[in-house]
Amino acid sequence: MAITGEQTRIWEEIDRAESYLVCGMFDEAASLASSILKRLLANCKLSESSESFEDDRGDMLESAGMVLVQSMKHSQRTSEILKELKLLFGSLTAMPVQVFLSGVCFEMSESPSTVQGFLEEFLNGWKYVDDRYYPLSGAEAIVSDTEGSSLMCSIRVDEYLAVVELYVITLLARTVKNTNLAIEWVEKAMLPIEKRQELLRRLQSMDSTVTSSSKKSTSPELSNEFNSDYSQDQKPYIGHLRDVENNTSKEEILKFSRQRVPFFWWFPAIKLKLGSTQLVIPTGKMLVASLLLLLYYLTRKKQALVKRFLAKKALSMKKGLLDLWQLAFSYQVNPLAAVQALPTTASGNR
Repeated sequence: MAITGEQTRIWEEIDRAESYLVCGMFDEAASLASSILKRLLANCKLSESSESFEDDRGDMLESAGMVLVQSMKHSQRTSEILKELKLLFGSLTAMPVQVFLSGVCFEMSESPSTVQGFLEEFLNGWKYVDDRYYPLSGAEAIVSDTEGSSLMCSIRVDEYLAVVELYVITLLARTVKNTNLAIEWVEKAMLPIEKRQELLRRLQSMDSTVTSSSKKSTSPELSNEFNSDYSQDQKPYIGHLRDVENNTSKEEILKFSRQRVPFFWWFPAIKLKLGSTQLVIPTGKMLVASLLLLLYYLTRKKQALVKRFLAKKALSMKKGLLDLWQLAFSYQVNPLAAVQALPTTASGNR
């Protein structure tokens, strides 16, 4: 029961630290998360811990570590995150991978140069054994369960590869622009064969794109230098350039004259003379007016046709209703049929 009570108290403190973080009390959240981590790491060597507490310890460490990382980020202490984590856990390989990745991403956003050393130290501190990664200090003691082996945890391959991709692709290839160093590291690292080949393909494609872009960036400089030299050489021949400009303008005029022009644009306006007054009507306005008159005539004509069609339909419907009415009331019904007795044959059959 004591272990369960301790476990519950730690989770309550983690919830309180998260509440401090949400409320903007970053210093209180950081100090509480740091004290939780110290207590958990100090109790790692206790043999009295139950299996449930051991299974829960990893989640507790990760939750408290994430609160600490985010609190330091909001407290403008981003450059101290990895140093503080290493001081608390004792080594980079002892901390949860998600906590380490979060700290690296936060620090990389401000100072990428300080992150490279921490990433190399973390990646070089593991050994690939039986589809898992173990710390180098505990890789030889995997078979025998020695005292204090609870600190010698292992991580999955995908967790290790997430750190590898952050280091190789994001930092070296994209941020530092050192693809050759990334390729050399991947070739020497202890990685699964499929993942190593995939990383090498990605790095080689990135290297090819970088070289092609560098060639494209140098070619405009050469072309600009050539154009500047050419312009300096062509300064005395201004008259010749004017002749060329005149020729191009003539060619444009001839090309424009060859284009098809509508007939009504040949006469831009129609002049009407009525006595001493002269009336000028543009052909464009005249065309629009004629189109409006034609549209009005068509609508009036269609309106008359629609009226005649609707009148015919109304007459036919009226005639059909009258015929139905007459047919319904022309049939004679005997009002005494309901009270008349049934025939004797029908009663005999019953």
